Amino acid sequence: MSFLRRRSAAVPAGPDFDVLAMDPSDWPGNLGAGLLPAPDGTCQGVFLRYDLFGGRGPAMIIGNLPEGSPAREVADDEAPFEVVQLLAALENEEHVEVVSTEDDPVMQEDNLLIVRRVKLSEDRISCVQFDRSDGVLVTIASWDRPITNDLYALLKPLPAEMFQQ
Repeated sequence: MSFLRRRSAAVPAGPDFDVLAMDPSDWPGNLGAGLLPAPDGTCQGVFLRYDLFGGRGPAMIIGNLPEGSPAREVADDEAPFEVVQLLAALENEEHVEVVSTEDDPVMQEDNLLIVRRVKLSEDRISCVQFDRSDGVLVTIASWDRPITNDLYALLKPLPAEMFQQ
C-alpha cells in the first residue's frame, strides 16, 4: 500500500494521515466515524463503524492509528482498541482478550501484505491488523462475520473532507 502517505496540513482540521477504509457509498448500511484527538489538536486515530444490522449495532469497525497513538499501546493479551469499541457499541460487557496471533501473507495487487489474524476469547469477533507503509496500523474488527482476503481489495483512502468539521 505504498500509495499512502502522511498529509501535511497547516491547520489540523481532520486526520493528518490518509484513512484507509471502505468507501461509505459502497456500503449498504449506516456509517459512523470517530476521531481520537490529542491535546495539541492532532489526530491520534480514526475509526469507522459500519452498521449492516439496521441500527442494532455495528457489523464492523475499521481503525487507523498512527505511530505514537495511545490507543495502540495495549498489552499482548489485551484486545485491540477497535475490538473494545465494537463491544461497547454492541453493549456487550464481556471481557475479551487475545488468545493468539498468526501472520498471513496476502497479495494485494502487486504488493505483499502481511496480515496478523488476531484470535480472541470471544469467537464471534474476527479481527485482523496490518501495518501500512506510512506507519499507520489498520485494524478491522467484525462481529459474527469472518474477514476474508477479498475485503482488502475494497479498502481505499477516504477523502480528507470527510473528517473536517
